[in-house]
Amino acid sequence: METEALLASVLISFLTTFLLTPRIIEFLRAAQIVAVDLHKKEKPKMPASGGICVATGILTGILFYVGVKTFLLHPSGSQASSVQLLAVISSILIVTLSGLLDDLNVRTRAVQTKDGINVKIGFSQWVKPLLTLPAAVPLMVISAGTTTMALPFIGKVDFGILYPLLIIPIGFVGASNVVNMLGGFNGLEAGMGAVYTFSLGLFAWITGGVQAAVLLFTACASLLAFLRYNWYPAKILPGDSLTYFLGSLVAAGVIIGNMERAGLIVMFPFIIEFVLKARSRFKASCIGKLREDGKLDPPYGKKIYSWTHVLMNLDKLSEREVAIALILIQALFGTFPFIESMVFK
Repeated sequence: METEALLASVLISFLTTFLLTPRIIEFLRAAQIVAVDLHKKEKPKMPASGGICVATGILTGILFYVGVKTFLLHPSGSQASSVQLLAVISSILIVTLSGLLDDLNVRTRAVQTKDGINVKIGFSQWVKPLLTLPAAVPLMVISAGTTTMALPFIGKVDFGILYPLLIIPIGFVGASNVVNMLGGFNGLEAGMGAVYTFSLGLFAWITGGVQAAVLLFTACASLLAFLRYNWYPAKILPGDSLTYFLGSLVAAGVIIGNMERAGLIVMFPFIIEFVLKARSRFKASCIGKLREDGKLDPPYGKKIYSWTHVLMNLDKLSEREVAIALILIQALFGTFPFIESMVFK
């Protein structure tokens, strides 16, 4: 019955996002919550803040699962697992709201830099971590996860009270902001998100983290539905509401699934992106320079400040090809936790 409830939640999440996204597109366009699609010759203004679509689908699926588990599967039992999922919902809603606030100012943020690269200017870099920090509070309050972590080269370490007070907020802030650093290509954010949520969801299910699996599988289903409208050529852009949301969702799934090590491995492409962006003091953009033939030139020549710069320096790629390449790279990293668990079993 647990498996059937999970599958039903995944289906509901997919259908909710799939059916609701066209209506949200109309709403965002009417409200003039739009952004410039920078890799198109016409520079069209597209509805932004697609995180609303994905978040709605995920929340619907999770609430269905919580309802089934509470009233059908375990009507007289402990509701600790349901409390965990409801705390997760509170956390990711806070982060989504932070991203939405950034998206609401999107019309005034398209500027031209001295390098000729269009970038978006929203909240200052120091403000963004502060906006996502409160999202850690619900999981801190319920003491989600276990205080013992397996660290590379060190082994198992029990952090005790430091885990809810330090590790959880660092995880939320770090994941939310590093995921937000890589994007700007149709289908990229949602495509990579579908891959890493599926990978971590499968790992959680295999290792017994049912609640984490529910969260991550419903996220994967919602992202796949959203891709129908976000894939090249996109009808809606993800916005910061999606990237913040995905980072916090992964952090929450990793914490309640007690799989911090697997989470770090799967999300390593974003850690690399953080290091590359740090070389530019977080001022570089992922966006390429559009050529007449639709291909993209690296924005800073041979200087590498992003995964996208690496790919554009290797070959003349289109927007869609860059997105596909990065999704495949993410898929590769998504296999590593399973390989490691077999090797070190």
